[in-house]
Amino acid sequence: MSPRESDSRSAAKPGFKAGYIALIGPTNVGKSTLLNRILDYPISIVAPKPQTTRHRILGILNGEGYQALFLDTPGMRKPSYKLQEMMSKEIKLALKDADVVLLMFDATRPDELESASGKRKTNHKGTKGIELFTGRDTLVAINKTDKVDKKLLLPLVERLAGQGFEKVYMISALKGDGVEELKKAVINALPQGEPFYPPDMISERPERFFVAEIVREAIFNRYGEEIPYSTTVNVEEFKEREGRKDFIRAVIYVERDSQKAIVIGKKGAALKEVGSIARGRIERFLGRPVFLELWVKKAEAWCKNERFIRENVYKRQG
Repeated sequence: MSPRESDSRSAAKPGFKAGYIALIGPTNVGKSTLLNRILDYPISIVAPKPQTTRHRILGILNGEGYQALFLDTPGMRKPSYKLQEMMSKEIKLALKDADVVLLMFDATRPDELESASGKRKTNHKGTKGIELFTGRDTLVAINKTDKVDKKLLLPLVERLAGQGFEKVYMISALKGDGVEELKKAVINALPQGEPFYPPDMISERPERFFVAEIVREAIFNRYGEEIPYSTTVNVEEFKEREGRKDFIRAVIYVERDSQKAIVIGKKGAALKEVGSIARGRIERFLGRPVFLELWVKKAEAWCKNERFIRENVYKRQG
């Protein structure tokens, strides 16, 4: 049974707040960077390419009198193949659980703000907002404001406020500007309730999930435009060995033989580089040494294969 299903608001301690916050927005607006900043922990992988995030990732922030459950999500876009369709489902699932929606935009892409300000409607309670988010408290964060003249954003902020989004925050998730104020606003918007998870937890995902994500992050940051989107990573073996390094064997799946050759590189040099980068990050994440073994396999057109995606991308790894 999920924490949401076992929720008992009637048993809540007076004044304690707990709830889910869905981080929603277009691709590459900095949702993962913001989550890592708020948690002060690198729970979500980050790369300068859009669509890095494929999963709905829970990050748990515990504080005095509250538990905030942040759901990082893939970037919003019109799906063009099966993997993107399933990424869109991750967004919908996050919205289904959300008590609060944190809608993010990129200050360097004002056209997306312009577009959003024209997609309003009023729900049955009279609350205004983007159609997807009606019926719940929605905050707007305009990220990367350190890269633009904030005065140029004021007309758009005023337009958003006029459409029902009165809680608009200008932030830089990378530098931390405005993040503390935004965090306080999010916590203030949470409903009263019992905590869903123990106070020492930072996510509900198992270690091998994060290991796979760290390897995928190394791929996103190592290769060119095509390769990252044609790869996925599955941890096939994860053994803790007393007195020895943990053993991890992970498979990097690609769609074509030509991609396999690129990932491996001449005499295996590229793959060794990925392995070295990933191993260092995994060891910092786990807090112990590991032996990381990487393999590359072809799974033709896997991005369009729903069965493969369910078994290798969205399976719950224990």
